[in-house]
Amino acid sequence: MRALAWRHAPAVDALTVADLGDLLDLDVPPEFLLVGTGAALRQPPRAFVRELEGRGIGVEVMDSRAAARAWGVLRAEERWIVAALMPLV
Repeated sequence: MRALAWRHAPAVDALTVADLGDLLDLDVPPEFLLVGTGAALRQPPRAFVRELEGRGIGVEVMDSRAAARAWGVLRAEERWIVAALMPLV
C-alpha cells in the first residue's frame, strides 16, 4: 500500500484515465477505483467511467471525506482497491 500526493489534481469534470498515472498499474488489477471529488459530490466524465469499466475496474464516486472513510472500511475487509482523492478546497 502507498499514498502519493496528487500535486496537480484535474477538475473532476475533466478527469481522464491518463490523469491517474501509474495508479492502476498493479500486478493484480483493483476491483474498483474510489474517486473522492473534493468537498462535494461531483460526477466525472462518463467516458472516464466507461474506460475503467471496460478494463474490468468499477468506479465508485463520492466526496473525498466519504471516500477516505470507505477506504478504511474496504481495506479492513482486504478488498483490492485504489483511490484518487481530490483536495477539499
